[in-house]
Amino acid sequence: MNFAPLLHYLEDYGLMALAPLVEESSLEQIKHGDFKKWREHLSGLPAISASTVSYSDTIRIGLDTDCDAATRAQLVQQLREFIPWRKGPFNVFGIEVDSEWQCNLKWDRLQKRIGSLKGQAVLDVGCGNGYFGFRILEAGAELVIGIDPHIHYVAQFWALKHFLPDPPIFVLPVALEGLPLPLEKFDTVFSMGVLYHRSSPIDHLMQLKQCLKPGGQLVLETLYVDGLEGYSLTPAARYARMPNVWFVPSIATALQWLQRCNFVEAEVIDQSRTTLHEQRQTPWMPFESLGDALDSSDQEKTIEGLPAPSRVVIVARRP
Repeated sequence: MNFAPLLHYLEDYGLMALAPLVEESSLEQIKHGDFKKWREHLSGLPAISASTVSYSDTIRIGLDTDCDAATRAQLVQQLREFIPWRKGPFNVFGIEVDSEWQCNLKWDRLQKRIGSLKGQAVLDVGCGNGYFGFRILEAGAELVIGIDPHIHYVAQFWALKHFLPDPPIFVLPVALEGLPLPLEKFDTVFSMGVLYHRSSPIDHLMQLKQCLKPGGQLVLETLYVDGLEGYSLTPAARYARMPNVWFVPSIATALQWLQRCNFVEAEVIDQSRTTLHEQRQTPWMPFESLGDALDSSDQEKTIEGLPAPSRVVIVARRP
């Protein structure tokens, strides 16, 4: 987890307030996972470099001819130590890492509806292993910083980046509320699949706004339910087996929240029902997935009897 190149970017972009987050003393205090274990896994990866890289639908790192069969067999076992792979898909030296989420489908739905990312500094909140960050690079961003408090997923990113020639993308093991706000340095901020996990969605939106430059763009994706302005589903315990879902707003309510937080030009750019093709169990994520969270007799409902997962993407701007 070499953060030295990041420090140069932080200085260039006026983001040195983030530098303490990558100091050893800060990293050793990570709460969401065994930092020592993942660091050991990373240190054991083979010293091979990708001859080619593609940040298209499947993030492709290297070719199967970049290493011999024995090294590739070893790498398969090493990558499997990072299971579960939630976001993807990836192909690493010919090894197909078939993730739970086919994130390329979500990206296809939104990429042509958001503003240009060319030349931008972009923050991806709740980025997981950085799949969308790689797509953001493909779209022309000059710097991508992802944040996620779960060291497991951050370690997946660093495992992938280990084989790359040092692209301007980094993932920090920190939550949004752990940033030294206000920053006001990013041209675009993504928050996809995070809002409903926050016990205070308004605080989350205000924190996102504090990361944006004046005029900067927010790309917000969240679960939603049908309902009038002001309505939000509050699960009694779990939603689609997830225990950490606090509020699932109607689209009108999500737009109202953005207005109350003084975002402007809010626009819905995508609505979709999450399908068993887009989110499913795989050998690289062999645990419960969407199919286990839906009512077997009525897939319009979750096993708790609530509306099945649907998602909306909204873009808005900081004035």
